[in-house]
Amino acid sequence: MMRSDEVRRTFLEFFVERGHQLVPSSPLVLPSDPTLLFANAGMNQFKEVFRGRETRPYRRATSSQKCLRVSGKHNDLEEVGRTPRHHTFFEMLGNFSFGDYFKEEATAWAWELITGPFGLPADRLWVTVFAGDEEFPADEEAAALWRDRVGVPAGRIVALGRKDNFWQMGDTGPAGPCSEILFDLHPERGAGDPASDPERFLELWNLVFMQYDLQPGGGSRPLPAPSIDTGAGLERLTAVLQGKSSNYDTDLFQPIIQSVAREAGVEYGTDPAKDVSLRVIADHLRAITMLVAEGVIPGPEKRGAVVRRIMRRALRHGRLLGLPAPFLHRHVASVVDVLGEPFPELKEALPVVERVTRAEEERFERTLADGFERLERAIEELLREGRRELSGEEAFVLESERGLPLDLIEDALQERGLGLDRRGYEEARRRHAERSRSRATGGEEEDPGRLPHLQPLAGRCRFVGYDTLRCEASRVLALFQDGKPVERLEAGSRGQAVLDTTPFYAESGGQVGDRGRLTGGAVRARVLDTRSPLPGVILHEVEVDAGVLDRGQILVAEVDPAHRAGARRHHTATHILHAALRRVLGTHVRQAGSLVAPGRLRFDFSHFEAVPPEAAEEIEALANEVVMQDLPVETEEMPLERALASGALAFFGDRYAEQVRVVGIGEFSRELCGGTHVARTGEIGPLLLLAERGVAAGVRRIEAVAGPEALARIRRDRATLAEATRRVGTSREELLEGLERKMEALRRLQREIDRLRLERAREGAAQGAEREVDGIRVIARRVDELTRAQRRDLADSLRHGGGRGAVVVVGAEEGGKAALVVAVTPSLAGRVDAREVVRRLGPIVGGGGGGRPDLAEAGGRRPDRIDEALARAPDAVREILGGAS
Repeated sequence: MMRSDEVRRTFLEFFVERGHQLVPSSPLVLPSDPTLLFANAGMNQFKEVFRGRETRPYRRATSSQKCLRVSGKHNDLEEVGRTPRHHTFFEMLGNFSFGDYFKEEATAWAWELITGPFGLPADRLWVTVFAGDEEFPADEEAAALWRDRVGVPAGRIVALGRKDNFWQMGDTGPAGPCSEILFDLHPERGAGDPASDPERFLELWNLVFMQYDLQPGGGSRPLPAPSIDTGAGLERLTAVLQGKSSNYDTDLFQPIIQSVAREAGVEYGTDPAKDVSLRVIADHLRAITMLVAEGVIPGPEKRGAVVRRIMRRALRHGRLLGLPAPFLHRHVASVVDVLGEPFPELKEALPVVERVTRAEEERFERTLADGFERLERAIEELLREGRRELSGEEAFVLESERGLPLDLIEDALQERGLGLDRRGYEEARRRHAERSRSRATGGEEEDPGRLPHLQPLAGRCRFVGYDTLRCEASRVLALFQDGKPVERLEAGSRGQAVLDTTPFYAESGGQVGDRGRLTGGAVRARVLDTRSPLPGVILHEVEVDAGVLDRGQILVAEVDPAHRAGARRHHTATHILHAALRRVLGTHVRQAGSLVAPGRLRFDFSHFEAVPPEAAEEIEALANEVVMQDLPVETEEMPLERALASGALAFFGDRYAEQVRVVGIGEFSRELCGGTHVARTGEIGPLLLLAERGVAAGVRRIEAVAGPEALARIRRDRATLAEATRRVGTSREELLEGLERKMEALRRLQREIDRLRLERAREGAAQGAEREVDGIRVIARRVDELTRAQRRDLADSLRHGGGRGAVVVVGAEEGGKAALVVAVTPSLAGRVDAREVVRRLGPIVGGGGGGRPDLAEAGGRRPDRIDEALARAPDAVREILGGAS
């Protein structure tokens, strides 16, 4: 039996022997294509090559590409685990020709490999070709090659329509007919073909013959260099070669499935429902491991949301198996055991993947607890009111705001004999999507890059600021004011200028735009900011102080050297900080945004927990060590593929050109970057971390200063320390001990104040009036000066006083909001529930709450109605007793 590693290796070696360049898999997050959430096909990393926008030093390639899909023809998420071949993460084996060989070689090699080294019987293989339509002719050439050149019997060559056998990159661009190699899963059934019985025939390999160039507005023309793009799914190819009817029964999945099954105490293959859960968990563990290893951290947005969704779906299936949460992180190692050889980066990332997975599991358990508590309250209300269906709006809120999966909501409702308003739920989802789209598109300032008058200027502005801060002869190509082209800008006016040559760096990659001045003759203009709305167009935000700025004028353009020097220091410091974070915290750390200004830097990065103080100290020390080594900062332009192969870091969402600029700091850091930098790290001066905090789920932020700004901060901190020692009356060495003594004295005073307040509140409450309802004392008091803990103590002491059953309601205003505490003596169990009292009084103060039958709390946004809520307490108890009877 051929193992999966051997299948992968055999495929790649076959094509390497035939002159193909072995190209490593691109990351799942493609650095060169932000239009894709994840790589989903083998050709993704070659897309610009097929389009003719990029060249490579080779014309033939082969790869095993990591892919991830959560929707589409073969990857609907809800089908994963329920069918033999639906997956989220999978590998696509492929061979590619960029204008080199075409159909003859592609078909011959595919057949040779599949019947030779792979050893599949030719009499169980079928081939499909494009049948043609009103726009494109039938692919008779491919049919003839399969029949006459390869030797496939004509009876096993089937022509299918455009849906199955035609491929296009988009509405325009490369396209062409496909040809598929299919495997007959059930030859014992006798006569049959892929057109009449498609479920019987499994697609093993798809060959795309790119030969057309689709034109804007319709029609097509032949591609000048026809190309080949093929794809064979490793998982299904392995299943066939191992004689398995399901991909999940192969060595790509079974070690993971068995690992989970052992912990769950179940045997795979004995219970169909449990088998589905085991398959889902195994599939999703592969995806989770791959994504987190690349630095994609679970979160609420885009890629992070996909990881979170996959992880929570796996956790739900773990609940179905009775697995105690958290459990997923314990099985990440089994994924690395299976995929660690072809993807060695997984071995290095294993500890981080385990920690990230466990943290998200624990977060989800807290989310479930909160969501189920709210759902339980909603169910109790339904039952009390005699309704049989949860509103769709409430279900959507539970899902979107509380994180409770819809299927778990439905399960809980069904257990109580209740249903869900599905139509209302879908309507709530639709309204939410519309609001989200509106927020995403509404109120944005018009992007000058979309204005037609900027398009002719694209590529005409040359940036020379890497080498100089002063340009002696810059011609004004265009002037704009209020978004419109003008011929001149008068003294005292503001606008934008485009120069043919400029030393001004335009805001990009987090680095702010340069400032400076334009001079010439009587003209004096300040450059306030610089940005680039289109490639090759640099807009200088100018204010004319003297003279008249005319289109076509020749000026001296000079960057403010202090502004640039500060930006350079902080930009290079950002690269050093990024590398230090990755060394101390792990290689999962990836830049998630930055601000590089002359006086400070802000760096956002993917990480799953707060950075401990000792780790922050280590990061700062490591960064300053690199600074003091005075390493050279070197830049080099090279093709994107070579830059990535050299280990240069690229960032999510950034689009890179074919030629990129790589910034290297010794052996410590290497990144793709178009910004400006110091020549040597010693120019940065001291680097001081100021703060570290979370800014979003899975994203942390560090703020820092370097150089003169860092020294100024140190001087301020030293002055603050000196003043603190003076006020405390100690030496610097004894400052902490002195502060602790003063704080302890304050704590003693505060405890005494709290005791006196509570004592006074108890005396006032004991003297206040109380009502009796059906033999039950109802005590309602307002005590604004007490803390939450003191209010609970007061309510507890009041309910136990008097020797009879009591319901106590304590109200207070705190922080501009209303707070209620309800305490019920244990002897009233079964008659009055504190939670029920809270549900009746909470809405009066504009809120709600919950708790235990004997002690519950509520909060609200209407402190002006606290007295009204307290006055309603006897009526609330009376209503509850009436309902109980």
